Amino acid sequence: MADLLRDTFSTITDGKTVSRETALLLARYPDQQKLWSAADRLRCRFMGDLFHLCAIINARSGGCTEDCHFCAQSARYHAANIPVYSMIDQDEAMSIARSNAAAGVHRLSLVTCGRTVEQNTLTQCGELYEQVRQETKLELCASMGLLDERKAGMLAAMGVNRYHCNLETCEQRFADFCTSHTWQDKVETLKTAANAGMSLCSGGIIGMGESMEDRIELALELRRLGIRSIPINILTPIPNTPLAHREPLSLPEVLTTIALFRFLHPEAVIRIAGGRQQLGAGQYQCFLAGANGAIVGNYLTTTGGSISADLTKLREMGFVFRHAPD
Repeated sequence: MADLLRDTFSTITDGKTVSRETALLLARYPDQQKLWSAADRLRCRFMGDLFHLCAIINARSGGCTEDCHFCAQSARYHAANIPVYSMIDQDEAMSIARSNAAAGVHRLSLVTCGRTVEQNTLTQCGELYEQVRQETKLELCASMGLLDERKAGMLAAMGVNRYHCNLETCEQRFADFCTSHTWQDKVETLKTAANAGMSLCSGGIIGMGESMEDRIELALELRRLGIRSIPINILTPIPNTPLAHREPLSLPEVLTTIALFRFLHPEAVIRIAGGRQQLGAGQYQCFLAGANGAIVGNYLTTTGGSISADLTKLREMGFVFRHAPD
C-alpha cells in the first residue's frame, strides 16, 4: 500500500490506464490527503493550470414528464418554488450570456427540461444561439435530453459544438434513480451527438446513495465512451423529491471521489457543477484534488456563487483562464 500512489502515478505517466482493482485500492488509501495531492499533480502534469469555465441558461423550465428522483423539474414531485416556462425570454437570456462572456466564461449551454427537445423549442433555441454567436465569443453547448439524428444535426448546424447528457450514475444503479428512460438511452444520445460532429460532456451526480464502487464504475463507463468533459454534481436534496432526505456527503468523500476520477481520467476536464455551494469555502479544495473546471453562476433550479469571487479565489490558487479579464 505504501507504494501504491507512486506506482499508480508512474503507470499513468507511462501512458497506461488505471484498472478497476487499482481504483478500489486507491479509494481505501489510508492517507487521503496524499491521494488528493497526487491527483492534483496528475491534473497539473496532464492538463496544466488552465481552468475551464462554463455556464448554463435554463432555457425551458419545469413540467418535465420524466421521473428522475433527484430533479426538481419533474412534474411528478411538485417541488416548491420551481420556475415553469416553455422558453426563456430572449432578452433575458442574452443579458445572462453577455454577463458571462464579460466575466471570462468560455462555454455557454442552453438547457431544456423534458425527455427530448420539441421542434418549436429547438427553433427558438436556434434564434438565441444565433444572437449569442453574433454578440459574443462564447462556445455553444446544448443539454436537451435524448436526441435523434435529425435534432443532433440541427444543433450542429446552429453552431453547437458540444452536447451534454449526464449518465448520472453507473448502469447497474440507473434504474434506482430513474425509470422513465434508460442508461442505454443516454449512451445512444451521446453516440448520436458524436456522429453529428459534436464533442461530448457527460458525468453524474454523487450523494444519491450510491457507493464509491458505483462511482468508480461510472468513471470507467465514461472512459469507455471517450468522454473528455466530465461534470461532477453533488446532490442538492430537493423537498418533495424521492431523494429529499439524503444526508449530504462529507467534504473528504467528495474530494476522494474527484481524485479517483482524475486517476481514471488524467486528460479530461473534470468540472465541479451543481451542489458545490453546499461545501461552503471547502468547495475550493475540489480544485486541489484533481478538478480543473466548474460551472459558474446559477444552475438550473439552485443559486450558485459569484463568478468574480470564483475567479479571484481560483487565481490565488494559481489557475489561469482563457478569456477572463484581469
